[in-house]
Amino acid sequence: MADRRRVNGPVGATLPPVFAPDGAEDTKTVKSTRSRPINAIRKLYLQTGVTPSASGSAYLEVETSAKTGLSGLKLSCTVHGPRSLPRSSPFSPHIILSTHVKFAPFATRQRRGYLRDSTERDLGIHLETALRGAIIADRWPKSGVDIVVSIVEGDQDREVSKAEGGETWDMMNVLSGCVTVASAALADAGIDCVDTVSGGVAALVPVDGSNGAQTTVVVDPVPSEHDTILAACCVAYLPTRDEVTNLWFKGNLDASQTGRYTELVDMSIRASRSANRVLTDCLKETVRQIDVVNPDK
Repeated sequence: MADRRRVNGPVGATLPPVFAPDGAEDTKTVKSTRSRPINAIRKLYLQTGVTPSASGSAYLEVETSAKTGLSGLKLSCTVHGPRSLPRSSPFSPHIILSTHVKFAPFATRQRRGYLRDSTERDLGIHLETALRGAIIADRWPKSGVDIVVSIVEGDQDREVSKAEGGETWDMMNVLSGCVTVASAALADAGIDCVDTVSGGVAALVPVDGSNGAQTTVVVDPVPSEHDTILAACCVAYLPTRDEVTNLWFKGNLDASQTGRYTELVDMSIRASRSANRVLTDCLKETVRQIDVVNPDK
């Protein structure tokens, strides 16, 4: 018997048709241009304690461009634990970290499935590697913690990105946000870490008007703002300890150009430092609010 009280959404994309006015010629898609400096990231909004039922939670939102119609990045992270492992589990002298990254079905223009695909599993593996280098795992033996990141809205216009083959660069921006929001959620849960880890992305792009002859490195790249992206680097960085816990590099770059590799990593670290300042200010504001509510503690 069918459930008549449940309305399931369509499987495919549901974009409304857009009709050109009478007599209008076919117009090409207007490409947005980068308006901020090459070493500046987009504005971030970060808030902790958004999910009371979880041990710790955080919400991250990246600036949205209203002029170009590009959507921003919206992430929600919850931390459950630490909690004791089942009796049937083998003994572990350190905490067992489990990460889960999932796109909401409506997060992208092409509707996502309810089961995790290979891209989401790869993001979860990268996130686990980035956080494992920051958590002091020896303080919770025989315990486990679950970190769940929900991507409410994808980063930018997915239709343009998919047509230009730039979905890989989008995944790097998503991973950078996942690292930052998960670090804030871990701090909200009271899990001890050696430092606050944050993510940053840098990309090698051709200079406008040079026809690819000259290239430059920009931080926080948006694929639709550039003609093409030659290579990109995403890092998870601990600023106080000056350590990189995860490094993801992808692109077409000659192995002899070692200076470009170093420049990409340095600019990614610069972007992660900017994100870490937002993360630190958010945690300080949270502590200040707790002191106002509970002045005796």
